[in-house]
Amino acid sequence: MTAARPPLPSGPPLSSGHSAVSPMLVRLAGERATGALLRDHGTLYLTDGRVVHAESPAAPGIDVLLTAGGRLPRAGWEEAVDRAGTRREVGRFLVDSGRLHNGELEIAHTGALFDAAFFALAPTGGPTRFRYGVAHWLGSVRPVTATAVERETLRRRELLDQVWPYAAVDTAPVVARRPAPGQAVTRRQRALLELADGVRTPVAIAWTLGRPAFHTLLDIRRLAAAGLVETPDDPSSVPHATVPSWIATVSAAPDIALLRRLRDALEATL
Repeated sequence: MTAARPPLPSGPPLSSGHSAVSPMLVRLAGERATGALLRDHGTLYLTDGRVVHAESPAAPGIDVLLTAGGRLPRAGWEEAVDRAGTRREVGRFLVDSGRLHNGELEIAHTGALFDAAFFALAPTGGPTRFRYGVAHWLGSVRPVTATAVERETLRRRELLDQVWPYAAVDTAPVVARRPAPGQAVTRRQRALLELADGVRTPVAIAWTLGRPAFHTLLDIRRLAAAGLVETPDDPSSVPHATVPSWIATVSAAPDIALLRRLRDALEATL
């Protein structure tokens, strides 16, 4: 919110071994462009080449993240939008009116930005467009560089694949499995499993709980790896004759969750 604080560090440039998540985003950052980058799965807003906001239908917005946890009453959010939205100063109004501390807003906004950007920058065959001069009604909170957004998006993609490399679980309705005897389930996992009714997808669960969608995807993949949710067939996601490295850890002592993971992985390669 304040000009005295620098934007988040971008880190070193992406190595030559990594292709840009969005070449247009990189070009616009170099041009110090201002406007809205529209993609199939969301929109990134830029000011002077920095990303100031992101939105995606898959990701709960900052309003949901703030109000679902009870930090900000829904009426307080709506008042801020009504009174400051046309001036594009909703964020500033929330701080100036005492509804949020500056640091709270920055943390919530940065989390929402990276969450929505992850989905907005997903691979797509659709057109990518840029509308110059368009600004978001929230206003600038704490801009981040395009390099930081791209790096975080790549990191999240890699993290998902490391946890459970079968992407079909991200979009399928979540169906809970009974824990194996002695298998521990955390409170956070239990909240997800209680909503795993065979109808809600991970994104729908994220919206219901008011949690970032990426973190919910990650939690669901961890549950899949633990054998606690059904895992849909996804043979296209795994090359034939490729066996996950964790299979080598199977020991003589039976581990029900691990055996479930082994079964699912083998079925996916058939």
